[in-house]
Amino acid sequence: MSVMVKESPISETDMVAEAEKALADISRIRDGVGRVIFGQENVVERTLVALLAGGHALLVGVPGLAKTKLVETLGVVLGLDSRRIQFTPDLMPSDILGSEVMEQDETGKRSFRFISGPIFAQLLMADEINRASPRTQSALLQAMQEYHVTIAGARYDLPSPFHVLATQNPLEQEGTYPLPEAQLDRFLMQVDILYPEIEAERRILLETTGVEDAKATNVLQPARLKEIQTLIRRMPVPESVVEAILNLVRSARPGQGNAETDKHVAWGPGPRASQALMLCTRARALYDGRLAPSVDDVRALAEPVLQHRMALTFAARAEGTSVRDVVAKLVKGI
Repeated sequence: MSVMVKESPISETDMVAEAEKALADISRIRDGVGRVIFGQENVVERTLVALLAGGHALLVGVPGLAKTKLVETLGVVLGLDSRRIQFTPDLMPSDILGSEVMEQDETGKRSFRFISGPIFAQLLMADEINRASPRTQSALLQAMQEYHVTIAGARYDLPSPFHVLATQNPLEQEGTYPLPEAQLDRFLMQVDILYPEIEAERRILLETTGVEDAKATNVLQPARLKEIQTLIRRMPVPESVVEAILNLVRSARPGQGNAETDKHVAWGPGPRASQALMLCTRARALYDGRLAPSVDDVRALAEPVLQHRMALTFAARAEGTSVRDVVAKLVKGI
């Protein structure tokens, strides 16, 4: 038994045909990114899954792991209008959203004119987002959820599609601020970036220290990306996957009958986590060439979807328990 989202009906033949076209486009995207980003296949997969699902991603890792380069490459490959904001402690919300300025015409009449900020882009790179104060970080809240901003009482719609790919340094580093929980929840996934494997690092040494570096090329248009995102929302979801998502997310909340969670988790993921898992499992299935997600997709995406939506108790942190440890135990139970 499968569950279908309420969309305009599409026949199985048309679904297969659309999926085959999407697979060809996704293959070209992967090749385009692979010419510039060496190794890190898991990181590329999760970041692309977040974009194909129509969401935002938080890339976490120490400096020098090509987080910024990955975002720049995706902007070029996907043909998105990209802007970059370097977050610093003195950055103000108006530096992101824009502001109104007073102008005077030839007759002496004065009026306000809105000058848009860099957030008015299809792909916004928030570089080192946790270098800015929580007040400035929260300037992205409305945009990431509602896809518009409000300035001086006036609404301004953002371009479509609109995605935020933020890079974050580990919180243990100097000069970082933790992101507000409400903003973390807006990110579809948190993608942890680790050091590359030795063969990938060898290739980096050989191919990036010469006269010319590999350049990304455009392979897709924003309108086509939106079509793939719509296709993903139309993909059927087996009842077993729906139950796995519900069981996993609900078991991560204290007070739901899970002894491990009650012991270690202070607060757990809300319904937005279930929505994120539903979309991401579909996108991962299509990324792998399948027409429907499986429970294995839920297991694979549990950590990046849940880890930034949970907080541990003081006792759990004192024992050295991590959110990943808790999620790993919960995954074994689905």
